[in-house]
Amino acid sequence: MQDFQYIKPKNLEEALELIDKFGKEVKILAGGTDVIVGLKGNTVHCKYLVDIKGINELRGIEYNEVDGLSIGSPVTLNEIIESDKIGPSYKVLIDASKSLANALIRNRATLVGNICNSSPGGDMLPTSLVLEGKVCVSSVNGNREIPLKDFFTGVKRNALKTNEMVTKVIYPPIKGEGRFIKKSRIKGHDLSQISVAGYLKENGDLKISLGAVAPTPILVEDFDNYKNKNLIADKNKIADKVMSKINPIDDVRATKEYRLAMARYLTCEILKQLGEGK
Repeated sequence: MQDFQYIKPKNLEEALELIDKFGKEVKILAGGTDVIVGLKGNTVHCKYLVDIKGINELRGIEYNEVDGLSIGSPVTLNEIIESDKIGPSYKVLIDASKSLANALIRNRATLVGNICNSSPGGDMLPTSLVLEGKVCVSSVNGNREIPLKDFFTGVKRNALKTNEMVTKVIYPPIKGEGRFIKKSRIKGHDLSQISVAGYLKENGDLKISLGAVAPTPILVEDFDNYKNKNLIADKNKIADKVMSKINPIDDVRATKEYRLAMARYLTCEILKQLGEGK
């Protein structure tokens, strides 16, 4: 492993000052399941590793009917799974969390870390997109919010500036049902070959998102309204629109042909589950 200086700031203000001072030479440590592996394998490089796990003001899961659901950057996936703050309308977030790796890794891995890693196959990204999530970003210059549909810019690239960090993810108040399906070579021990999330709001608004089928996770929206319309009857038309948005590749986990076939199949399966209320 390469040499770096480990720093554990006491509060957010100190963390932001460090990030502003050292810029590209800093990596943020929240869970560490990606960054530590990268440091060991020399695919991630930094001179300063800033550990934010102990910053209390960043911790916690909160919900209210005005602002929706808020999840802080150090919150682990197991904390999401076990939280009583996450209501039925957000259950798909729990389903996606359960799909990632195994219980030991979920004790370390964080939602925000998965988002900031910005891998096209990140397990939490499709679900976060259909839930209309946005990240709250802070720097010494102030705060801003970025909708997740505008956050991902390429393979493991995003809209964060070098002096910024994500402090939390917010999902707006939402009523409806979501579904998530992931395919991987070895359950609990591999990144996804492909993943699909779908969400049908009570008002009939439908969103579909896919992972590992393009350089960034894909969000497909602007469908017909399905409040009083048969979702299952239209599943092939919806799947056609989804297929027109994706461009998968061959890699060590799956072929392009497999991903194309599974994208259609899993989209139709998601629509069937949503249409039947299962």
